[in-house]
Amino acid sequence: MRQPIYLDGFATMPLAPEAQNAMLEVWREPSNAGSPHRLGERAALYVAEARQLVADLIGASAREICFTSGATEANNMAILGVARWALAGGSSRRKIIVSSIEHKAVLAPAEFLRSQGFEVVHAPVDGNGVVDCSLLAGLATDDVLIISVMLANNETGALQPISEVTAIARTVGALVHCDGAQAAGKIAIDVLDTEVDYLSLSAHKLYGPGGVGALYIAANAPRPQPLIFGGGQQASLRPGTEPVALIAGFGAAAQIAASSVDADAKAALALSQHFRRRLWAAGLGAELTTGNRQALPGGMSIYLPDIDAEELVMAISADVAISTGSACTSGQLMPSHVLSAMGFSEEKARSIFRIMLNRYNSVDEVTFAADKIGSIARRLRDRTGRAHQ
Repeated sequence: MRQPIYLDGFATMPLAPEAQNAMLEVWREPSNAGSPHRLGERAALYVAEARQLVADLIGASAREICFTSGATEANNMAILGVARWALAGGSSRRKIIVSSIEHKAVLAPAEFLRSQGFEVVHAPVDGNGVVDCSLLAGLATDDVLIISVMLANNETGALQPISEVTAIARTVGALVHCDGAQAAGKIAIDVLDTEVDYLSLSAHKLYGPGGVGALYIAANAPRPQPLIFGGGQQASLRPGTEPVALIAGFGAAAQIAASSVDADAKAALALSQHFRRRLWAAGLGAELTTGNRQALPGGMSIYLPDIDAEELVMAISADVAISTGSACTSGQLMPSHVLSAMGFSEEKARSIFRIMLNRYNSVDEVTFAADKIGSIARRLRDRTGRAHQ
């Protein structure tokens, strides 16, 4: 049976063959990087090589990379770990600023910290989903411990002005955390240019395996307090036996991404432009929620008036895989907090779906997908009679 054309890269990217091969290589022998024998040394070498490859992807040093189970853990490690560092005497600051469109893996730990005596402030975004730096600057006071703003939004693809955010933070001496899960591997990232203190990564967002990620911790930034305790691996910040195969797959995916990021971005941009031309030609009044703002190459958040996006997603699921909001909140009845922060009404938000193309998509696939979405959307609209109202 033919698989659906996969356009849901916001949720997860396909596994790169190079990453799969790297994992299979590790799985041929038992692999515990803490074992003292030759197989343990082999495993430790896999981990060290992958740590360097992940560091190279973002312009970091290998010693600044801490492997985690994914970006959710990395986000928690940064937000909660820095708060614990402050409470342990590292800082008297008790204010945290997060953007209103952050992933819930940032919003939830920040909210938890209210119970620990922290003030949490949400920085607003404009109607296209980009952080308003002028308003952010007004919120940045001398009691801010950390500001967390993502590099690219996971529902719209809108790129955020991280360098401006960092500059604002520095004026008041605040730390900066950035959720880079969606952006890493899709656009070039250099942590020295952005000057962020912490950057979260997720392997499966850049063609690697699920279940592994990393937190970049700048060498001159405060080291977060650990969230879990155990055998002392990774300098006790994130103890536990390393998943060597997953880490090796992460490293291989990062290596491919680093060498092909420009070519991938160029191809994704061309395919997304082709997709928009085909869908817009259907005359359904389609609009990008990000307007003319810069977004991830291949990423699109699309509004189709008078169309129930969830119904559309289900109607085409046998042929094309797309989604509405974040995969972490799909199935919930509440509207997307991202779209709400952008000013969309609950009714209008129901007509928005998202697409993220990947390096394995072809022009023929994109053409078919755009035409299929257009034809099914028209059928759904005609069935409800909304086109005649």
